[in-house]
Amino acid sequence: MQNPSRAIALYGTEEDVPAPRILRAGKLSAELEAGNLRYIRWDGEEVLRAVSFIVRDRDWGTYAPEISNLAVEEDTNAFKVSLNAVAQGEGESFAYNAQIEGRSDGTLIFHGRGTTQTGFETNRTGFVILHPIDGVAGAPVTIEHTDGRVVDDHFPKIIDPVQPMMDLRALSHQTPGGLAVKVLMEGDTYEMEDQRNWTDASYKTYVRPLALPWPYQIAPGEIIDQTITVSVSGESGEKVALGAVDLVPGAPAGAVPPLGIGLRPENTATSSAAIDALKALGVHHMVLHHDPRAGHDQASLKAMVDVAHAVGAEPWLEAVIENTSDQGAHDEIAALGKIAVHLGNPFATVLISPAPDLKCTLPGSVWPDAPDAQALYQQTRNAFPDARIGGGMFSYFTELNRKRPPADGLDLVSFTTSPMVHAGDDRSVMETREAHGAIAASVSGIAGNTPWAVGPSAIGIRDNPYGASAKDNPDNIRQAMNRNDPRQRGLMGAAWTLGYIADFAEGGASAIAMGGATGPFGVLSAPGDDPDPWYEGKGGLYPVFHVLRGLANLHGTERLALNLPASGPVAAIAARTQEGTEIWAANTGPEKAEITLPRVARIAVLDASSFAAAAENPTHFDTLADHQNALALDGFAIARILLKG
Repeated sequence: MQNPSRAIALYGTEEDVPAPRILRAGKLSAELEAGNLRYIRWDGEEVLRAVSFIVRDRDWGTYAPEISNLAVEEDTNAFKVSLNAVAQGEGESFAYNAQIEGRSDGTLIFHGRGTTQTGFETNRTGFVILHPIDGVAGAPVTIEHTDGRVVDDHFPKIIDPVQPMMDLRALSHQTPGGLAVKVLMEGDTYEMEDQRNWTDASYKTYVRPLALPWPYQIAPGEIIDQTITVSVSGESGEKVALGAVDLVPGAPAGAVPPLGIGLRPENTATSSAAIDALKALGVHHMVLHHDPRAGHDQASLKAMVDVAHAVGAEPWLEAVIENTSDQGAHDEIAALGKIAVHLGNPFATVLISPAPDLKCTLPGSVWPDAPDAQALYQQTRNAFPDARIGGGMFSYFTELNRKRPPADGLDLVSFTTSPMVHAGDDRSVMETREAHGAIAASVSGIAGNTPWAVGPSAIGIRDNPYGASAKDNPDNIRQAMNRNDPRQRGLMGAAWTLGYIADFAEGGASAIAMGGATGPFGVLSAPGDDPDPWYEGKGGLYPVFHVLRGLANLHGTERLALNLPASGPVAAIAARTQEGTEIWAANTGPEKAEITLPRVARIAVLDASSFAAAAENPTHFDTLADHQNALALDGFAIARILLKG
């Protein structure tokens, strides 16, 4: 087979993404992307992650507006941008104008003004400001409220489940390098949420308090007029680290946790047809999703158990409880226990969640009726006396943080994540690694002495807690809330997965499950309705297959610290095996990354040049070649490194 195009190999899609335009005014710089600003820097140091004028639909999806009349003026001391934009819904639209001005004195002004002729239903329309978390989490901030009060506070260190700052007019803080930054927000009342809840690498300040009704209607002719003014001053003491990344294994840091994958009834048939490949994957467990609201029954459960047994994975049951009354839930769990007995009690672990908990309840909203959690866990223990009982959230850490389970009634606390709840571009997806450490620390506090597990997680979202459903993706593009995300099939998906496992292993997860066997979150190609370019549903192995196979093989070995920053260009995990010290490393960006090894090694690499060969060979990483101390990894390439001596 011939290798696919570089775009397919890296991203799983041929979608063309225009490079952002860099705007400069003296030491001030920003990236102009789709009419908004990202990576606002002063003298090279990031001061804000983004300032954006956004329009969202009733399901919290963000419109991609049609931009026209874009004009950019630049000289050495200033830049100016103006544009018109229209967000189109079904039979409704919202049009706005934006003006951006940046000055060499450190002033940045972003003004947005818009209206609708049709009326427009939205959950949010207006400005969003993203503050980076690296070096900012836990740092002091001065808050100016809408009534003029000024209060000294701190950015949250542990992830705040609700809004850490409300009723905002301005925020002032210092960057890690010592720059003074003030953000003035006019035209509405703003508040902040801790976006690390969704694994975003930011705190988000946004318009319209969540305590107000949503979705809401912008009336025909109503004007939305808002302005963000950013002021930066001082000299940055932060220096950007350049050069090769040193991979030097350090002290023992616990054992590599067991890895699993998910399985849903709709993917059982294609998974059954790929038993040999899935068996070669060697995962420890398979999380079987069961939801009676979707028509799942004893037959679908048996089919999934049969797949798990065939591939040699321990079956875990992930059961949604439909009944909301205590007695109804008790009867439903008892019936599920009888099904398990009929199937031979195959479940080593039973994860349980009431159906209402699969949907988001925003801060200030009334929680929907649900069975008492403590009683639910005890009923599950009675119905499955030989199983480990787990609970928490089948949706995201956000929901776990906002509705914390009584962990003392559980053997395992669980949750999942997705990196694209709010943004679907490549950089935002990979940057979510910066939030993983805070999530691990936060969930450890929630669970207490109870072990916790994460997953099944993938880039794409399994369900949408914030709207009707995940987005279908017939055009195979990058977009937030994708169910079928193209990067699952590319090297980027494999690199993100390696980083995810490394991050949560370091954070103390007792088990980690990723994606699925086949389908939109799968590890190999299979017939289906979703786009599958180059593979064409013929059973080839995605790069993520090789990452999961390699790391699953490390289960139980002694993990060694590497002390790599989550924001760095390389993600890696190291373990001491019978063969020596083994490192799995990934380049987390599209450009070449240089790695320095402590001594001569034997290596195997999967990159764009070896993509086709690896798609046909499950043992691609088993053949190692001698290599010297320096290693250059192509974009999103994966390396298995076995150090000699």
